[in-house]
Amino acid sequence: MTPYNQREKFNKLSVNVGIVFSKIPLSANQWTLASLIPAILAFYFLTKEQFILGAALFVISAAIDLVDGSVARVTGTVSKFGAYLDTIVDRYVEGLIIFALLFASLPEFIIPVYGWIFLYFFGSIMTTYVKAAAKEKEIITEGKELKGGVLERAERLIILFVGILLAAVNPLWLVYVLVLLVILTNISALQRIRIARKLSSTKA
Repeated sequence: MTPYNQREKFNKLSVNVGIVFSKIPLSANQWTLASLIPAILAFYFLTKEQFILGAALFVISAAIDLVDGSVARVTGTVSKFGAYLDTIVDRYVEGLIIFALLFASLPEFIIPVYGWIFLYFFGSIMTTYVKAAAKEKEIITEGKELKGGVLERAERLIILFVGILLAAVNPLWLVYVLVLLVILTNISALQRIRIARKLSSTKA
């Protein structure tokens, strides 16, 4: 299947999802905020080390996050604020999941686990911030985004989800996944910085 056909298939699925969920009396922005509910519940269960339940609620939150955009497109309510709110809520959801891991009894690997959690959170923030900073400093043109790096947000959350599932078998595996995420998120941030540098050199 070509990328074009994949995109067409995704667009059709998005429209169908939007049609179904637009029948529920919630606006697109309300759907965005609704994704926080399962994320908060996931936070609770992860602190109790109920990793399967936590992972399931994490997925539900991610699924609701896809609904808001579909509803906005179908109902013709796409807005800049909606996109902005979606981005902010995405960070809250990811932050809740990461914060919850501080309360789980995860084993030490080289350094205490809270060190890996912090470094992963830092890498995640930096991957996002270098993109926002490039726009703020006008390194990229209006209406475009700085992209690139080994991990985008979707891939980052999929890997974290897999790690949480593995923790149900052995919590040490989740720690290994966190170490992997530390490496990949920070590499992604550095790659985006390099891309921004090239773009700024081109403009100079």
